[in-house]
Amino acid sequence: MTTRILPAVGDPDAARSITTLLGQLPDVEPAPAVGDSTSLLDLLARLAAESLDELPEVVLVHERIGPVPALELIREVALRFPAVGVVLITVDAGPGLYSAAMDSGARGLLGMPLSYEDLAQRVQAAAGWSTGVRRHLGHGAEPGPGAGGTVVTVSGAKGGAGATVTAVQLALAARASGRTVALVDLDLQAGDVASYLDVQFRRSIADLAGIQDISPRVLQDAVFAHQTGIGLLLAPAEGERGEEVGDRAVRQVVSALRSRYEVVVVDCGTQVTAGSAAAIESADTTLLVTTPDVVAVRAAKRMVRMWERLQIRKAEETVVVVNRHTRGTEIQPPLIEKITGTRVAKSAVPAGFKELQPVVDAGRMQDLEAKSTVKQALWSLAGELGLVSAQALEPSPKQSRFRGDRGSIGLRRARSK
Repeated sequence: MTTRILPAVGDPDAARSITTLLGQLPDVEPAPAVGDSTSLLDLLARLAAESLDELPEVVLVHERIGPVPALELIREVALRFPAVGVVLITVDAGPGLYSAAMDSGARGLLGMPLSYEDLAQRVQAAAGWSTGVRRHLGHGAEPGPGAGGTVVTVSGAKGGAGATVTAVQLALAARASGRTVALVDLDLQAGDVASYLDVQFRRSIADLAGIQDISPRVLQDAVFAHQTGIGLLLAPAEGERGEEVGDRAVRQVVSALRSRYEVVVVDCGTQVTAGSAAAIESADTTLLVTTPDVVAVRAAKRMVRMWERLQIRKAEETVVVVNRHTRGTEIQPPLIEKITGTRVAKSAVPAGFKELQPVVDAGRMQDLEAKSTVKQALWSLAGELGLVSAQALEPSPKQSRFRGDRGSIGLRRARSK
C-alpha cells in the first residue's frame, strides 16, 4: 500500500531536505510541500470535499509553519480531518513539546535533523493509525470536508454596512430549519448582538480567553441560551476586555463550538484583530457585507486585499453580500464582484430600514415579520450558503410554521437551482 504524505514547511531549505528524504522511503508518495497553514487547510478541505480517500494519510508540520503556529495548526487539522495522521517536525524534541504536541492531536514528533530510520518509523506509525481510522469510518457515513459543524464568519466592509443584522438573521434561519446554532459576537469593543436580541448577560467570550482546555461544561457556562434556541457567546460588556481575546483563544473557542453545534455564525465586525483574523481563517465560509456605494465598495476592496496580504483569506474564497440594494443604483453586484475579485452572493438584500427600525429599537430581531423583504433575502442567503437542513425545504405539516414563512420561498428556489 502506498502512503501519501503532505509536508507543510515554510522554510524552502527545510522543505527540499524533507522532500528529498521522503523520496527515499519505500511505498511512499510525497506531495509537493505547502508553504503556509492557509494553503494546507485549503488543500485538505478541497480533497475532503471530493472524498475521504483523497486525503493524504500523513501530514508533516514543520515547527516554523505560519501564520498559524504549528501546535494550533495541528489541533485544527486533527479536529477537521480526524482521518489524517499529523507528525510535528521540530528542533526541540524534548518531553515538554512532545506532551504539548500529543495534546494538540499529533501522532508523533520528529527531531531535526531528520534521520531515515526515525522518519520511516514515524510515517509508518501515523499511516497505520490513519488507515485504521478510515477503515472504521468506512462503516458509517462518510464525513464532510471537516469534522463538526459549519462555521460562517460575517464581516462588514465599513461601520453600518449591516454585518450584525446579517449574522443574526442567518443564525435565526438555520435554527428555524431545526439545526443547532451558535452565534458569536466577535466585535469585541462594539458588539451589538446582545442589543439586537435584548439579552442581559454576565459571561462573555472574554471569560474563556484564559482557559487552556475548553470542556463542554465550561463552554455551556459561557454560552447564553436564548429563547429562540440559539446559543449566544457574546462580546464583553467592558470593551477594554476585548484585548484579552487573542487568536489562540478564538481558535479554541471556534473549535469547541464547531464540535457541539451544527452551525456557528461569527459576527466579526469591521475591524481586523488577531481574534477575528483567526476566526476568518478557520471558517468554512467568509461573508463580507457591503452597501452599493463608492465608499463602501472601496472599503470592501481594501478589506479583501488586506486579508490576502495577511494570508487570512483569498479573494476568490470570500463571498460578498450586497446590502441595501436597489435596481436604480449605479453600482450593481456584477461591478462589485469585478472590483473586489470576490464572489457576490446571488441573494442581494434590499433597502428596508422602515421594516427593521421597530424590531431593532425593541431589541427583538427575531420578531421581524415574515413579509419583510430584508428577512426574505437573508433567509434566501442562508439557503444559498447551505445553512438550512434539507428537510426544512420540503413541505411538511409538522413544519408548517417554517413553511408558512415567506422567507422560506427563496430557500426552496435556491435548492431547486
